[in-house]
Amino acid sequence: MSQPVAIVTGAGRGIGAATVAALVADGWWVAAVDRCSPHPAIAYPMASWDDLTGVVTAADGNAAAFEADVSVGAEVAEVVASVTDARSRLDAVVCAAGVVAGGSPAWEIDDSEWDAVIGTDLTGVFTTARAAVPELLGAPHGRIVTVASAAGSLGLRHMSHYAAAKHGVIGFTRSLAADLAGTGVTANAVSPGSTTTAGLDESARIYGLESAEAFIRHQEPIGRLIAPDEIAAAIAWLCSPASSAITGAVLPVDGGMTATP
Repeated sequence: MSQPVAIVTGAGRGIGAATVAALVADGWWVAAVDRCSPHPAIAYPMASWDDLTGVVTAADGNAAAFEADVSVGAEVAEVVASVTDARSRLDAVVCAAGVVAGGSPAWEIDDSEWDAVIGTDLTGVFTTARAAVPELLGAPHGRIVTVASAAGSLGLRHMSHYAAAKHGVIGFTRSLAADLAGTGVTANAVSPGSTTTAGLDESARIYGLESAEAFIRHQEPIGRLIAPDEIAAAIAWLCSPASSAITGAVLPVDGGMTATP
């Protein structure tokens, strides 16, 4: 099959869903992966199976839905095996699955909340890369793109587990790029700023803000929130052959949030 194949986790909504659409528009076939069930340690609703199948329906035959929890390595490995068996190739993986939690200082976070955030946001990147890399090594232009955050270079009050996970994503991605030296497979991270997602709405609730629009104050110099499709555009470019000279990079798509005081 000549059509390039990608796996996108966290594909039920937000950045993941927008990435599926962006890759399909660029000619890819995409395996759209999401948990599709509530998380007992996370306060807000996760994407549903209906959300995920809606993303796939919009892809007009160029995507398929897979239900998997990225924190469970066996589930991710099963998705990778299913995709490669069906499509006979794998060209890119986008690790966009993530959850947000917080509201307590670091020493008051309980084990279940810590495990939920680290398990999805960091361990999920590891399990996805571990399952996918052996298949990507055979691709003409193998690509791994992880979704970090501006929180990966900042400390966040009452969200230490989220900041720790995103710092970890950046460190893991850079190390993965080094491990992939000479293989032709690249690994890069996109680091979004305040983006209009369910996670940003939850962050607003955690901080007692009236709405996510309050985060605009962090988005100078562009002076607005970022749309998921703006993040997806950067991810799609990093998946393309045009990004062949870039690996181990962290691309801020944050409206200047981390570039200005």
